[in-house]
Amino acid sequence: MEANKSKPASEEEAPVRLPQKRFYRQRAHSNPIADHSFEYPVRPEDYDWTQHYPTMGEGQQVEFADIGCGYGGFLVTLGELFPNKYAIGMEIRVKVSDYVIDRIQALRKLHEGQYQNIACIRTNAMKYLVNYFRKGQLEKMFFLYPDPHFKKAKHKWRIINPALLAEYSYVLREGGHIYTVTDVRDLHEWMCKHIEQHPAFERLSEEQLREDILAEKLLDSSEEGKKVTRNNGDKFVAIFRRV
Repeated sequence: MEANKSKPASEEEAPVRLPQKRFYRQRAHSNPIADHSFEYPVRPEDYDWTQHYPTMGEGQQVEFADIGCGYGGFLVTLGELFPNKYAIGMEIRVKVSDYVIDRIQALRKLHEGQYQNIACIRTNAMKYLVNYFRKGQLEKMFFLYPDPHFKKAKHKWRIINPALLAEYSYVLREGGHIYTVTDVRDLHEWMCKHIEQHPAFERLSEEQLREDILAEKLLDSSEEGKKVTRNNGDKFVAIFRRV
């Protein structure tokens, strides 16, 4: 009878660990107008979402979109709060998106059967959003701590602007919500002004905002939100309904 042979150390599986952000550092800002190199579908029907979601069945679809998801803290929270909904994070920075992808893969291995409903893709949502989503597909869109682009000449780079709101109203279903949070008062007022001026959206009252399960999570779930908390910064939240 042969004795049990243990695997050589070189063949043993390494323990699964979450990725460390220090190996994925990248500058905080990216020019969304620049000619980055992206692969994207010609139309939503051409995109195979099952490559990102192992459990996605026929007829199921992505319903939550975290635009500029950063290091994925809020995306992970969405996966935990809504296990039966598919959420996608869209991030333009290559190293940051790589981190989120690796983070999700590690979480799936560490927690069997969980986090199968979240994923991240590197893309420019300002240019290719409608290439991924059909009319009325999304239930919720999130814009958490977006780049303020302080200079007036760069305001056209802001992720909330009149031209892009037409696209957001297209992909968002009736009754769906846009969530915004920032630590910059000027940007908060800018986003609120432009969204409220658009005929497809109405702002929720403070009472309605407090009743939303995600209202509190918007503040501190993301890495940027935690940073603002550590620095005792202000946070401005607004939620809008697609009418």
